[in-house]
Amino acid sequence: MTVISDQEIADFSADFNTNSKNQVASRAARRSGLLEASFNDRVSERLNHVFSTELDVGGVTDQKHSGRCWEFATLNVLRHYFGKQNKVKDFTFSQAYNFFWDKIERANAFYDAMIRLADKPLNDREVQSWLAFAGEDGGLWSMAINLVKKYGVVPSYAMPESFNSNNTTGLIDSLARKERKDAIALRKLVSEGSSQDEIEKAKKHFLNEVYRMVSVALGEPPKKFDLEYRDDDKKYHLERDLTPREFVQKYFKDFKFDDYVVLSNCPNHEFNKLYHMPLYDNVDGGDQIKFLNVPIEYLAQAAVAQLKSGDAVIFGNDVLKQMERKTGYLDTELYQTDKLFGVDTKMSKADRLATGEGFATHDMTLVGVDEDHGHIRKWKVENSWGDKFGHKGFYEMSQPWFEDYVYDVVVRKEFLTKEQVELAEGLAVDLKPWDNIG
Repeated sequence: MTVISDQEIADFSADFNTNSKNQVASRAARRSGLLEASFNDRVSERLNHVFSTELDVGGVTDQKHSGRCWEFATLNVLRHYFGKQNKVKDFTFSQAYNFFWDKIERANAFYDAMIRLADKPLNDREVQSWLAFAGEDGGLWSMAINLVKKYGVVPSYAMPESFNSNNTTGLIDSLARKERKDAIALRKLVSEGSSQDEIEKAKKHFLNEVYRMVSVALGEPPKKFDLEYRDDDKKYHLERDLTPREFVQKYFKDFKFDDYVVLSNCPNHEFNKLYHMPLYDNVDGGDQIKFLNVPIEYLAQAAVAQLKSGDAVIFGNDVLKQMERKTGYLDTELYQTDKLFGVDTKMSKADRLATGEGFATHDMTLVGVDEDHGHIRKWKVENSWGDKFGHKGFYEMSQPWFEDYVYDVVVRKEFLTKEQVELAEGLAVDLKPWDNIG
């Protein structure tokens, strides 16, 4: 390690004071904050709430203080489908219901992993990845669909939001602590040569305790409910005693869940390959969590085609980069901090992923696009942060932001090339839990 000398510090100070603009920038930044001082209000000229293709989707939802964006985005797509089929665009589904089952299924997957990896030391990188993932509430479209396929869905009134679904910190912290302790016990049983029956008995006991914890926090999910609503034509509908699975089987019988593919754009991994993330396989017996990695232009093309067909598009993105909640702007030129500091921090997408600077932190839904003779100008985004932010809860995203900070889109196979369909239906390459694929 090289010591910073007094002379070097004096040189740094002299360099800073050589340019009087540095003092001006410092006063502005100290007074208003770095982001406000570097805010570029000219982006409003191109993010103007007008779109050449726009879905009629009603109001937005609000995930509050939780990491359930993936469930909100998935259920937004399903509610838009249900609304279009049944002429009731503001009908909503219960995120708390699917969140309940996610906690049970994810605990089961965690315990299975701890048993499978019991012969590895605690500081093994794969074991540590699972331990770090314990209790988490973040997830992906394919994980949400696994839950919908197994447990169905219910209207929001059948299992409404509660304090703990809106504010998940207490629950996920408690679950993580319990599951990590249980991991020690399961590993000990394996190391002592306990029988498979003894290990499974312990696992079932732990799962029973997890079910109790989640039921205390969220309430037990309904086994049946009455479907009741008034459609957009004011016609009244009532269907009694539906189970959550029956509801999906009846009202989503033409929604081809298996026709959807996750197209990813992660240039730190080889393109035109199908990848599998075992860490995210949340339901035993469910679909594997896979991504088809392709250049960014294919994500944009498929998303536009799906929007023009009348259907919304879920996309994973790094929402906290170059975004302002108040205006709902997503633009690469929104905060010009490099100009404020007089530095260059621009990195390629591949380098951002490779260094941990880039990561998909949020799921949202594309519900509109603005084109000029095939050139994409901007996108309309449905967020799940309530209607107090953006334009009544909707955000505007520039195409450069899409290219830089969008990591995946969920689209139907019909909007892929023939070669991509073949890849998506082929064998996948398993990734390590620590591989950053957006």
